[in-house]
Amino acid sequence: MSRIRGKDTKPEMIVRKRLFSMGFRYRIHDKSIAGKPDITLPRYKTAVFINGCFWHGHQGCKYFVLPKTRTEWWTSKISNTIINDLKVTELIRQKGWQVITIWECELKKNQIENTIERLASSIRGNI
Repeated sequence: MSRIRGKDTKPEMIVRKRLFSMGFRYRIHDKSIAGKPDITLPRYKTAVFINGCFWHGHQGCKYFVLPKTRTEWWTSKISNTIINDLKVTELIRQKGWQVITIWECELKKNQIENTIERLASSIRGNI
């Protein structure tokens, strides 16, 4: 697990590259905002989290399958991550910011265009 990166992951880089090409300017991993969102757009008061389906327990997703070994430990770990995600989202929303979560499965080749377009329209709609 020590080789699993928390920053600059492939899904994160895909979203950042697309947003930049669409003219959005952003900050990455802003420490002044709870949970250090992957992308923050201060102009639009929007925080974007790009979550891995396994690590954040994306229910109903084919990429979220609990391992057969140490199931209790993994269930506990992923449940704590989900609870932490909800707390952070609520803290950011209380400050008047919009929170957008993008799942790793939404960035697969057949869905990426729709996901990025939906993200851009959500960001622009928050002005």
